[in-house]
Amino acid sequence: MMRGVQIAGVTAVLALLAPGGNSAADTGRALDAAGLRTSQAAIGRQLGDLELTDQNGRPFRLAALRGRPLVLSLVYTNCYDVCPGLTLHLRDVLRIARQALGAGRFSVLTVGFDVEHDTPARMLAYGRDRGIDAPDWRFASADPATIGRLADEVGFTWSASPGGFRHIAQVTVVDADGTVVQQVYGQDFPPPQLVEPLKSLVLARGLDRSTVRGLLDTVRLFCSAYDPVSRRYGFDYSMIVGALPVFLMLGMVAAAIVVAGRRNR
Repeated sequence: MMRGVQIAGVTAVLALLAPGGNSAADTGRALDAAGLRTSQAAIGRQLGDLELTDQNGRPFRLAALRGRPLVLSLVYTNCYDVCPGLTLHLRDVLRIARQALGAGRFSVLTVGFDVEHDTPARMLAYGRDRGIDAPDWRFASADPATIGRLADEVGFTWSASPGGFRHIAQVTVVDADGTVVQQVYGQDFPPPQLVEPLKSLVLARGLDRSTVRGLLDTVRLFCSAYDPVSRRYGFDYSMIVGALPVFLMLGMVAAAIVVAGRRNR
């Protein structure tokens, strides 16, 4: 289901970035299609243990973020349109994700790919100016070789344009082992496009129904749904109603087996 939603999102991105039918638009559409193919080809690829520098000037390695899912985006701080809009929307969607999954269940990393300008100080200001102070969200920069390798690994492409860079808005979902599992496209994508894969990664991994947390995660995984009106995830009673006849039938079968066993004895 999510794969179909993503394909629809890819089509929408192509239509948005390359409107019209003249030769310039056709060239733009071809470039965008190539970028999307590169992006999709990254799914299943494992990220290397690259070294970056966070917004406070402290070096860290990508391997330090393993153990829980990672939401990763690449931006450049001199952007005044797509990048800020994407980051603000991502901030709001991740609030929805934390409400649905609980705090501390995933990490977030925003990396500046404009190595000439995206210093740790600029990345600090970029996050602060957008009201982001979550402890599990890092804003990072790196040297050109590291940025190039990271971009290749997540399938992110960009090219210089007048006044900045041309690139497709992309958010990459990485699992707890460091493998790319999903790409989400667009500046204002629907929240479930990101939250649903996070739900699967966070709640289904090592699900232990013998613990209270495991039982709660089971309920969240199978019985929660997004409400676009409240912009929140809540309990979906329709799932219980739909499953009730099955539970009743199983109960009747179990009762018949018990009665038959007693008669035989």
